[in-house]
This record gives sequence, structure tokens and C-alpha cells, in this order.
Amino acid sequence: MPAHCMRRLVLAGMILGISACAAAAAQTLDLIAQKGTIRIGYISDEEPFSFKQKDGNPTGYALDLCGKIADAVGRKVTNLKRDYVETTLADGFDAVKSGQVDLLCGALTINLGRREKVDFSQPIFITGASALLRKDSPDYLKALFLDKPVAQVSARQASATSAIGVRADTTTDATLRDALGPDVPKTRIAAFATHQDGLVALEDHKIDAYFADRALLFDLASHAHKPSTLVIGNRLFTHEPYGIALRQDDSAFRLLVDQTLTETYQSDDFAKLLTGYFGEEGPILRREIMMQSIPQ
Repeated sequence: MPAHCMRRLVLAGMILGISACAAAAAQTLDLIAQKGTIRIGYISDEEPFSFKQKDGNPTGYALDLCGKIADAVGRKVTNLKRDYVETTLADGFDAVKSGQVDLLCGALTINLGRREKVDFSQPIFITGASALLRKDSPDYLKALFLDKPVAQVSARQASATSAIGVRADTTTDATLRDALGPDVPKTRIAAFATHQDGLVALEDHKIDAYFADRALLFDLASHAHKPSTLVIGNRLFTHEPYGIALRQDDSAFRLLVDQTLTETYQSDDFAKLLTGYFGEEGPILRREIMMQSIPQ
């Protein structure tokens, strides 16, 4: 092939490559302005962070914060509409990556594995993983999850094949397997599609404990048929910072998100928001979140 033809092919390839990169790098705010709509993804079974009300409308602590971000975007994009997109934990991060949603809101742990697909806001909540147990659960599980020793583990309980439930596709599954370790009696791990399914199995004695982030367990226990028969573990096995997921490589949009969150954290309304969802723990949670927030 003549040299001048080769140069033309190389130049054409470079132009196509640059065009493709430019299209891929289209900024979130520009795309929102073109559509006139911000798409807020949410996971419907992560109460009190994201869930459906009886009328079918989405709500929750994380969704309220996403609403504050939508307000900030609305000050840049006139007549902005909000489109709430229900998704699952398994599909939500792909929805962000592919551009189906602009924000993903829920009990979303920030970790390096997920950051291969998406970016995250600064933390919106701090918690850790523990377990919800029945008061008649095996003693060795109480010793594992409650921060106090159990005097003696009976041979019957130690040799029985118990089961611990965990939500499928969460970061807590691998953590649970590590927590059990070689010294814990044989214990089966059962995966559930929703936290509510795990609660039902626990109350029906199909499992002996349900492992999840402690912030979710408090709300889950409140929906039990007999909350007084359950106990929440106070030993934490993880450090779980929650964040809002957004597209990668968009520093302008992430800056707007983080600025909005910092302004919200510093407002008097934030204390009321936390107390509304988390009760007496609100002031403690606010201090923890503020300690890890990004200052102005």
C-alpha cells in the first residue's frame, strides 16, 4: 500500500477514535439537560434507605439525599423532571455504567470492586455488618455475634448443622464466610433475594441468624411478627461506608453531588432528617458522617 494511503488510514482511524472518546465522555449534566430529566435509580427493599411507600412512591434516607442533589441540578437545568427507576442491587451498578440512571440510591457500600464500574459520592452513612438472631438461636452464634461470652456451648448445638442467611449479591457474603472461620461449627450459608425473605426464614426457623449491615437489621427487626423474640448483634465485622453511585470520569457532576451533600450535612435540616429515619441514634450518626465528610 502506498505511504500516502497508509497515512490517510491512520488519520481516519485517529479521527474515529477521538470521536468515539468524545461521545463516551459526554458529561452527565449535559445529558440531563438534553433530556430535561434526571433519572434516579433506587433499590426498593432497603428500608429505611430506599423503599416504596404504600402508594407505590419511592422514599427513604438515601432517596431524600438524592432529592437534594436533584434540586441542585434543577438550579442549572430549567424545568427539570425526575424519573425514578426501580432496579436491583445486582443490576443497579450496570444501570449507572450504561447510563440508564444518573444516580443510584440505597444502602450501597463503597468498595474498590464496585469502583471498577462506577464512581461514588462522599459517604452518606457509616455502619457495619452483624446479625439478627432469634433468642433461641444456637449459643455459638450468640457468642459469635453478641459482644459477650456464652458460658457453654452444648454438644447438641455445636454439632447441629445451622444456617445463616445473607442477601444475595452483597458485600457481606464473603465477610460472613471469613467471620465463621474454621473454629465455628459447621454452618450453612443461605442466600436470599430480599432482606424480607431472610426475615421470614429466620422467624420460621429455616435459618438461625440473618447477616446484613446493622443499620438495615434495626428496621428489619421492627417489621417482624414478634420483634421481642429477636436480638440484634452488637459485634461489627466490617466498616461499611454507604455512598451514592454515579458515572465514572465525570468530575464536574461528582463535585456538584459532593458540594450538595456537604451543604446538607451542615444544615439544621440534616439533624431532623437523621432523627426522622434513625431516631435516637441520629445525633451520633451525624457526628460519624460529618467526621468523614468533605469540608467546604
